[in-house]
Amino acid sequence: MSLLHVKQAIQKRKVSLTTLMIGLVSVSVLLMLTILLIASYQSKKQALYETTLTLNLSTASKMSMTMDSLFESMRSSLKNAADFYSLNSDMKQSDSGKYLDLIRNSSNYFNSIVVVDENGVMRTLSPSSIGKAGEPIKTAAAKEALASRKPYLSKPYTSATTKNLMVFISEPLFDQKGVYRGYIGGSLYLQQNNVLNMIFGNDNLDHNGSYFYVVGSDGHLMYDPDKSQIGKDSTSNLIVQKLIKGQSGQELAVDEVGVKWLAGYSYVPENQWGVVVLSPISIVKEQLNNHIQAILLYTLIPFILLMLVTTFLARRLAKPFVTLANIVSKMGKEEVPIPAMKHHWNREADLLTSTVILAMNGIKTETDRLTQAAMTDALTGLNNRRTLETIMKKWIEEKKHYSIVVLDIDRFKTINDTYGHQEGDRVLQHLADIVRFSVSPDDLCSRYGGEEFVVLLPNAAPHVAFETAERIRTTMASSENHLKQMVTVSLGVAQFPSHAQTADELFLLADQALYKAKHAGRNKTVMAD
Repeated sequence: MSLLHVKQAIQKRKVSLTTLMIGLVSVSVLLMLTILLIASYQSKKQALYETTLTLNLSTASKMSMTMDSLFESMRSSLKNAADFYSLNSDMKQSDSGKYLDLIRNSSNYFNSIVVVDENGVMRTLSPSSIGKAGEPIKTAAAKEALASRKPYLSKPYTSATTKNLMVFISEPLFDQKGVYRGYIGGSLYLQQNNVLNMIFGNDNLDHNGSYFYVVGSDGHLMYDPDKSQIGKDSTSNLIVQKLIKGQSGQELAVDEVGVKWLAGYSYVPENQWGVVVLSPISIVKEQLNNHIQAILLYTLIPFILLMLVTTFLARRLAKPFVTLANIVSKMGKEEVPIPAMKHHWNREADLLTSTVILAMNGIKTETDRLTQAAMTDALTGLNNRRTLETIMKKWIEEKKHYSIVVLDIDRFKTINDTYGHQEGDRVLQHLADIVRFSVSPDDLCSRYGGEEFVVLLPNAAPHVAFETAERIRTTMASSENHLKQMVTVSLGVAQFPSHAQTADELFLLADQALYKAKHAGRNKTVMAD
């Protein structure tokens, strides 16, 4: 092989300046994009974890308060019955049975009720199928209640008569002289239809796999969507151990089969039980994957455009060096004129650097904008339409009762035409402040679009929602604004599930009520039919 061929082979293995610069810029952009994705992934992951944990803790706390009130009402029902018996100690057996039937059927608190005298003999039972009057009590729980002579709540046990897994609640009986005369007690059958099923539902699984369960003071399951699990000992669970100690909180938990859950748990003071709300960590991963896919989708076209610009700039930057290399390679072989050197390559290098930095800032700005736009209305700071529709759909699926208020600024087009859109935007911001002030922190305020706003009121009866809507309307009409004239709103109110069974139907009914308010003269609140 000749020396010329060797030189040519060596030259082919060398990387040109243009390829090198394009490669370096490409690697730099890819690395920065990778870092951005990793940082965005971790930040979004932490935010989703914290949001889900906070939501689960809030849900568990609300449920524990509900259960606390429930058991307080159950005890109050037994206490009232005990007071009645103390005043009517000479009541006939038949009348006593009817009275117990009345208590059991009217409140639906208990599956069965029994009156036991101070000697441990059952005097009256409801229903009569659970035993016979005149027989002595047999279960350890019944005997403990008799011996305690004070309000009593048992641990779960299996009844020898009905074979039901149950808990027993009792209140002592005293005559008018203060002498202990036994107790009146109610039973809750854990694996049958009971007041817990009525309040919390027979199946609390939602679309993303979240669910809750209730544990007793001894760590046994009191309520679970899988009835076969009720009564199971779960004291090995770390969260259950904390509930037994009276603690509430939120944490990332791992079950016995290694599945990770985002858990919120709350202690119930009235009965020393605990409520645990769990969401599978897989729902967070699914949202993270969607988030990363969205970022890649939005950065793909800018990245392609950036590479085209980089190739062009690299060629422009390398051009003087290529020219110089060609000139140097010919030196010594022929006479070559030396061209005048230009310093344009410095400008091109600065431009390339600015382009890369601009691309990074563009990607970050776009990511922040998309994240913000996904949740919030930019003008008012309220939740946007997407967030509103997501929450409505979630509450509908959870069968959660709530009311919706749809409101619209009267003659808003006239305001825009008279004072300009900037002043109209200030009116929208003023209304947003009034809506925030007029509702509770648990209510959801959203700007649906244009001058239309929506408020969701969880667990609010229609009349409560109507009062809230009226408060917004009257406050808006009487408040001073920068236009120095009265600005009014018209409002429509509807409630799930009394008015509609789907989110679209509910919104449509509230919107129709709004337009009825408009047609009725504006500055009015109308309840949906």
